[in-house]
Amino acid sequence: MSTVGIIANPAAGKDIRRLVAHGRFISDQEKVNTIKRVMAGLDGAGVERALVMPDSSMLGRMAIESSPPELRVDFLNMMARGDEQDTSRAAGMMAEAGVGCLVTLGGDGTNRAVARNVGSVPIVPISTGTNNVFPETLEGTVAGLAAGVVATGRVDVRKVTKVARRLEVHINGDLVDIALVDVAVSKEAFVGARAIWEMDTVDEIFLARTEPASIGLSAIGARLGDLSTSDGGMHIRLGPGDTLVFAPIVPGAVTPVPVREWRLLPFDEAVEIKLRPCTIALDGERAFGPSLDETISVSISPGGPLVVDVDTALREAASNGVFTDRQTR
Repeated sequence: MSTVGIIANPAAGKDIRRLVAHGRFISDQEKVNTIKRVMAGLDGAGVERALVMPDSSMLGRMAIESSPPELRVDFLNMMARGDEQDTSRAAGMMAEAGVGCLVTLGGDGTNRAVARNVGSVPIVPISTGTNNVFPETLEGTVAGLAAGVVATGRVDVRKVTKVARRLEVHINGDLVDIALVDVAVSKEAFVGARAIWEMDTVDEIFLARTEPASIGLSAIGARLGDLSTSDGGMHIRLGPGDTLVFAPIVPGAVTPVPVREWRLLPFDEAVEIKLRPCTIALDGERAFGPSLDETISVSISPGGPLVVDVDTALREAASNGVFTDRQTR
């Protein structure tokens, strides 16, 4: 049975940057409407079943109760605790259940949590978070169609997907977490409100992507170099130096950022973080602080999640006649 997983993060698009900047607020109702459109797209592509993550805001339940879709909808048998682990656990369960594709509604952090456990399942990330670089702003119906043609095998997955890079954080040599866009070393001793927006608190940045049209730490790297045509990532040390970068770190503001030095970071080269005390931010949010006796390092790997190129997938499907009914007379 062709199945597509749907993971919608109810907390995405609601963090503190709504208060300290002009961040966009994504309501639960908008997420519900997007899920409805995704399911319509899945049905239009011939998908037989949607497997949905239960969540604390009951987004999936509201989507099917207000307008039941044609395809079968099942919910994962898991308890929603309302934290990031829900997303990681759901991604792993969906991969084990054999979904052919996975649609995510959230931001960079949501997709980072998915990427931990999704394995080789292709994903279609829809942006509903803050300062997003990894997920795209996609119309739900179109995203559902793209996920559907992948899950039903109507396109060659190798032609319509690409493997994302990922940043890896190691403590005492053991992999403890990943990021899909950026890792920042914060001078703050405590996690606090999590979101990174004050650049004078940041000591160094590691980037997997540099996007000129993005908002956030990736925009700093985009003013220095282009990673789209290179292998590896970028390492930036902030502080007084010869370079001053102007970048939109949060919505509604362009911030001057002093850069002490920067360089391209080859795959699998580990850089040790020496600052103590510090906290480590993953994809824009402080996650944890290492202890004084722990050795922590960051590297970049080509082994991130498999991401569907929506335009390419739909173009390939059209070329294969997926959306054409050739009637005979």
